[in-house]
Amino acid sequence: MKKKWLPILAFLTLLVFTCLHFVERTEAAKAINEPTKGQMQQKSCTTCHADLASLLPKTHPPVKGEALSVCLGCHDPGERGKAEPNKFAARLHLAHLKGQVKADCFVCHTWKPGKSFGLVGVRESYGAPLKEDMDLMKQMFTSAAESDYLDARHVAKDVTCAGCHGKDLPKADDTVENPKCLACHGPAEELAAKTAPKVFPDRNPHQSHLGEINCTVCHSGHAASKVYCLQCHPKFEMKFK
Repeated sequence: MKKKWLPILAFLTLLVFTCLHFVERTEAAKAINEPTKGQMQQKSCTTCHADLASLLPKTHPPVKGEALSVCLGCHDPGERGKAEPNKFAARLHLAHLKGQVKADCFVCHTWKPGKSFGLVGVRESYGAPLKEDMDLMKQMFTSAAESDYLDARHVAKDVTCAGCHGKDLPKADDTVENPKCLACHGPAEELAAKTAPKVFPDRNPHQSHLGEINCTVCHSGHAASKVYCLQCHPKFEMKFK
């Protein structure tokens, strides 16, 4: 009789170990993909900055409170997709991503993979990024803080990612349309006038014989830019300023 129970006991033992292993792997995956509870509850700026007042300009009104949400009462977080400078969002990201600092995103942001992404203390969600989306955003924001590309030049002028890409979360295949560029650098006629060469006026990159072309064929935010004209006219003297 005992021998008949041995296979059943062996099967049950194996089943228990399999379930435990599955739970362990699931919890490990959660740890990789989600911020910890401590990160989610880290709402105070004084967690890192003991003297918050010393970081603010001398002309800044007194701040009552230590949470990021206090700042958002006056400052737009810059996630509205407007093609205009936003000193608060740009300088906040620069200060926390440049040089040796490189603070974790979850000091200020909350994230539930595939469900929501937002700011600590703010109910609004800006999207539902997966882990690969978060990895891409971290890469883009780190690049914008100190790269040699146009992303860093824009952030240095207080233009954040949302200023060019809109309020949706950035993706690898995002293309910035001309109206976004011209909102700051246009109108097109004035831009063409600024870049009209003194010699060979027909070699104006912003008044091409091809008609209207995408700004991004020359100007790249997250990679080295190139002069599109040189693909057909390699002897032209045309460089980026």
